[in-house]
Amino acid sequence: MGMIVAHFVSHSHPIRVLMDGTAIPADLGGVGRYVDDLVPELVEQGVDLTMAVQERDAEHFALRLPSARIIPISRRFESRPARMAWEQTGLPKLIRKVRPDVLHSPHYTSPQFPGVPVVITLHDATFFSHPQAHSRLKQRFFSTAIRRAIRRADALVVPSLATRDETIKYAGGDPSQFYVAYHGVDRTIFHPVSDAERERVKVSLGLEGRDYIGFLGTLEPRKNVPNLVRGWVKAVSDRSNPPALVLAGGKGWDEDIDPALAAVPEHLTVLRPGYLPLEDLPGFLSGCVILAYPSIAEGFGLPVLEAMSCGAATLTTRLTSLPEVGGDAVAYCDIDPDSIACALVELLDDPLAARRWEPRRFRAPTSSRGPAPRPSTSTHSALLRVPEKEGGSTDGS
Repeated sequence: MGMIVAHFVSHSHPIRVLMDGTAIPADLGGVGRYVDDLVPELVEQGVDLTMAVQERDAEHFALRLPSARIIPISRRFESRPARMAWEQTGLPKLIRKVRPDVLHSPHYTSPQFPGVPVVITLHDATFFSHPQAHSRLKQRFFSTAIRRAIRRADALVVPSLATRDETIKYAGGDPSQFYVAYHGVDRTIFHPVSDAERERVKVSLGLEGRDYIGFLGTLEPRKNVPNLVRGWVKAVSDRSNPPALVLAGGKGWDEDIDPALAAVPEHLTVLRPGYLPLEDLPGFLSGCVILAYPSIAEGFGLPVLEAMSCGAATLTTRLTSLPEVGGDAVAYCDIDPDSIACALVELLDDPLAARRWEPRRFRAPTSSRGPAPRPSTSTHSALLRVPEKEGGSTDGS
């Protein structure tokens, strides 16, 4: 990849990229966090960036990217069906107007006839490997979108080796299409915070002066939240001052969570605050005694990296991409309640156990080939690879 970058940065004009940011949700979650972290680094690396965004996001990205061109689309295209229709009709028109070297579609889908080379980011292969973890409609939509992306894209960006390998296993594709770009974390935001800030977040949750075990993520089946609840109950029920359990994140569609919560003893406290504001996340993660994330399958596992960056003792599983993220800086468990309970007890009872990973916690994800490149570096390489593949150049000639 380094040779590819070196070849193209020698041109007199930077590569022109049109980023389709219209799929970003209103709360800037999910793909929004990915794009928000990625685009400043692409600009820093010399990309001539234009972004198409929803009107509600235009001011945010204009402030974040003063040197980029931000193009808001009509509010008529905010709903998912309307946005998908715009992607097939309005986006090709915008491409002809902007005349980029490459279109980057950061969320699975792209126009059927874009007229320029396309790079597509695929975030997850669990629609194939764990179909039962998704709603039937979502599973069908994204499985189809991934297969189409493999056929249409000149390059594919994925967040982990596990996602690359699972995508190829279930949906095909040439390994040379794929660029692994581990997610990064903004350490100006995600870092250990002061005692006062941790306490402020506790107070906002109604947990003033109390310890808590945290979870962060959408409450969907693959997050394994019912077994986390059961494991937490086993781990803390007999304690004189049991830590609360805080399940932060979107409601999701896991129908087994409510029965698990109904079985929680009355003397224990479990909270479901929903989405937390971004400004509260560092205090939430820094303030928890453990961040528990016993997921069954992930495309990456960003809450694990964010918790590590905030100095939290972190518990996760060794499934799919999670060992790539956590490495030797987190504790591991299996997905059943007993294993989760045993790991929680060890971390709660042994102060050294909770801190033994601390010297290694501030690290980037790694692969068997050594330290991973910055996410923008791999994405930049994918964007630069496309004009070479198409026989073009970054100066428009």
